[in-house]
This record gives sequence, C-alpha cells and structure tokens, in this order.
Amino acid sequence: MEKIAFNDLNAQYRHLKKEIDKGIADVISGCHFISGEQTVQLEKELCDYTGRKYCVSTSNGTDSLLMPLMAKGIGTGDAVFVPAFTFFATAEVVSLLGATPVFCDVEEDTFNMNPKSLLKQIEKVKNEGKLIPKAAIAVDLFGQPADFIEIEKICKENGLMLMEDAAQGFGGKIGSRMACSFGDVSATSFFPAKALGCYGDGGAVFTDDEEMYKLLLSIRVHGKGAFKYENVRIGLNARLDTLQAAILLPKLHEFDKETQHRNWAAGLYASLLKDKFEIPFIKDGYFSSFGYYTLKAESEEQRSKIMDTLKAAGVPSMIYYPMPLHLQKVYKPLGYQEGDFPVSEKLSKTVFSLPMHGYITEDVINYIGKTMQNI
Repeated sequence: MEKIAFNDLNAQYRHLKKEIDKGIADVISGCHFISGEQTVQLEKELCDYTGRKYCVSTSNGTDSLLMPLMAKGIGTGDAVFVPAFTFFATAEVVSLLGATPVFCDVEEDTFNMNPKSLLKQIEKVKNEGKLIPKAAIAVDLFGQPADFIEIEKICKENGLMLMEDAAQGFGGKIGSRMACSFGDVSATSFFPAKALGCYGDGGAVFTDDEEMYKLLLSIRVHGKGAFKYENVRIGLNARLDTLQAAILLPKLHEFDKETQHRNWAAGLYASLLKDKFEIPFIKDGYFSSFGYYTLKAESEEQRSKIMDTLKAAGVPSMIYYPMPLHLQKVYKPLGYQEGDFPVSEKLSKTVFSLPMHGYITEDVINYIGKTMQNI
C-alpha cells in the first residue's frame, strides 16, 4: 500500500502544477505582490461562486472572523454566541475585542450549533442583564452548513448580527444557497488543510451589505480612509498577498470536481463502515463539501483503540476537537463547568477523522475500510 496522506496536497499540486506554477511565475515577473490583479480576480470569482455581492480577501481565517466584529463595534459588555464544539479561533476573536463568548451546545448528529441551545443562551443572557446580546457565530463544521434556516430566524428576532464561520464549510449548500452566503456576513479560511486552501495563510469575508463592505476594506488596511495615509479607525494589516491569490485561482476552478470526488469518497467510506460505525449524517436538502470525514466511536477508550490500530496500519487519523471550548483553561473565569454542554463534551471524547481529499483513491479507502472492519 502506498503511503497514505491525511490530506494529499502533493497529489493536488501534481494535478494542477502547470496552472499553479504559471500563476506564481506571473506574480513574480509582475512584481505586484500585494493587492495585485490576481487578488481582484479572486475576489470577483469568489463572489460569483458563493452568490454574495461583496468579497474582501484577507490574511487568514481568524482575521476574517475578527474584522466583521470590529466593523460592528463589538467590545466590552457585549455577548457573542458561539458553539462550544469548534476550533478555538471562533471564540478567540470575541475575547480579543473584550467581548464575552457565550457558548451553546451543538447537535449530536451534525456537530453544528443547536438552534434550541442558542435560543436558551440568548434568553439567559437577557434575563441576567449583565451583557448585551450583539451577535452569533454559527460554524459549518466538517463541511456541512449549520441550520441557518432556524438560526437566521432566531438572530433576526433577537436583533443579533449573524456571522457564518465557513472555514470548513466552503462548497457546502442548503438547497441552492452556497456556504458563505448565510447570515449578515460570512468568513472562510484558505489555510492549506482546508478543502480550498492556499500555500500559506489566507481567508475571505463575504457580505451583501455595502456599508459593511466599506468598513471591512478600511479595517483590512490599518483603518484606511480616503487615501493610503489617512487613518480613520483602528484596523489591521490583513491583506491576502498576490501569490496566494494566484495559487487559489486554479484551485477554485478545480474545486467543484474535487468536491464531487470527496462526496464519492464519503459514499464509499459509508458503504464500508456503516454497519460498524456511526457515519456522518447529512440533513435532507443539505450538501456537505466533506472538508473532513468524521466518525464517532462509542467511547474515548474505543477511539484510542481505533486510532492506534489505524496508526499501526499506516493510516493517519486526527481528532477535531479533543476539548470543548467552554472547558478550555483560558475560559475558566467564565464559570462554565463539565456537564454544561453534554453533547459537545461527548463529541470531544468520541470523534475522529479519516483521510479525505479530492484525490484519495478507491484502493486507499478500501484498505482503510478493511483495517477498521477488523477492529
């Protein structure tokens, strides 16, 4: 068996080598390394792909989450509702601005924010009267969009800005609506491990709101005003460099084919594993880009046994995520305790992810399936 990669970026590069190499060479020969024409083209094509009116490319996914909160003026005394089961950055950006992340539990089958838990936490914050509810960030974990049908309704009824964290969801859909088109604003990441990833850090913010768009443009470049050296607000240095844009363009052009392949791979995994493991659940009318293929073990002990067996067979696996956010040491002062969000806590002890990418072969999946069937 060939060496198995968790996410085979080399295979993708070999497939797109001619286009990627040309893109890089064009940027170097043109010497326009920041805000070059490739960056402008990428933003236009990302708008076309997602159906959003405006796109602002950024330096990374974390800044993509941070900038809309800055544009909204969120800070000390404000509550921002986030899922307890996700990557740390979703809550971190809230804390960076002095606001308070208020955690919500997730759905056990989709891993995404539970609308009922969101509503419960909003009501709790309002009743306590210590914080002002300002925004919610719903994450599209592992490739499937969150339940924006319900979450958008809840946020609208409670006057909250809704941000879609599509760092893992790019390419997903609800009906005909693409990921990155939900909420007032949406953010994604182009970190190399993502389904659409560059060769470094990168990200993007999407919105249909012209005022938000103008604020994001200003914040992205040190709070720039009418010209380069006029600064009208505190901002960041959060631009996507032109080389990364040139790398992303051919990957975006190939993205739908790769997404189809990942869905084929997910189907093959499911056929091999469904009788022994709890396979990913996709809601009716939803489409996952399968940025990750994540299963659930029966217990933490069984997960360790499975992952040890896979490792011995040369199969890489990962845990996303081994600790829910409300139990992270940094958030101990917020007073959360074990048992507050039982689904998030259970998932952190049972989930594990298998190799998944746009070039994974049938032989590799069959080998992994056979290995797992023998556990």
